[in-house]
Amino acid sequence: MARALVTGAAQRLGRAMALYLARRGHDLAIHYANSAQAAEELAHEIEGMGRQAVCLRADLLEESALAPLVPQAAAALGGPLTVLVNNASIFEADSIATATRDSWDRHMMSNLRAPFVLTQAFAAQCPAPLPDAAGEPLAQGLVVNMIDQKVRKLTPEHMTYSIAKMGLWAFTRMAAQDLGPRVRVNAIGPGPTLQAADQPRAEYDNSRASTVLGRGANLSDITAALGFFLDAPAVTGQLLCIDGGQHLIWQTPDITGQPPAPFGA
Repeated sequence: MARALVTGAAQRLGRAMALYLARRGHDLAIHYANSAQAAEELAHEIEGMGRQAVCLRADLLEESALAPLVPQAAAALGGPLTVLVNNASIFEADSIATATRDSWDRHMMSNLRAPFVLTQAFAAQCPAPLPDAAGEPLAQGLVVNMIDQKVRKLTPEHMTYSIAKMGLWAFTRMAAQDLGPRVRVNAIGPGPTLQAADQPRAEYDNSRASTVLGRGANLSDITAALGFFLDAPAVTGQLLCIDGGQHLIWQTPDITGQPPAPFGA
């Protein structure tokens, strides 16, 4: 039986991935922090597909809320989880000049500590690998960490957020080393996908257009990446940047001949 926990599943990317997993035959534990109504609506939609769904509230900034989440999800769905998507994230702007202890702690807790603790609990309850048709071990567990294409294209903007996501990318690779063959651990790095609530439309459109492919990602691109990881049993420790090639941008001022913006501009 396939059972999944998706953190931050009530809205946006998390919701799309939860629905995709349900269509793929998974029962779902829908984690949310504040979006209770959206979580319940999602649960009803998943139940309409003939799958089980349970809503679990937890503040991932609270250490005490982390450890029980995986056991609660497994108990509610009737057995061990086989998929964990660490999607919930805080994304707030700061820089080396403006970062505070609070902004540091919020980003490290939500974007690094929470996925670490949840992965620990997930691995502890994950079933042992089964032999495939060739007699080789087939991992029964899959962890997918939602990172960011920023880890491939560092900038000093969103300083503590990016540091936390860099840590999550390192953790993804080390966890893959440590948890195989029982659990595979991979990552998705979205680029411009959905417009943020406080983002001007022109800025959003420009971010999608200013990529190698001249386009950003759609929700179907993100779920396709998740599907690839589900269907590729020999893949672990990998990052797929679903960003239109944003992390490959190479036309910097030394190439284009255009000078950088003047100091203070």
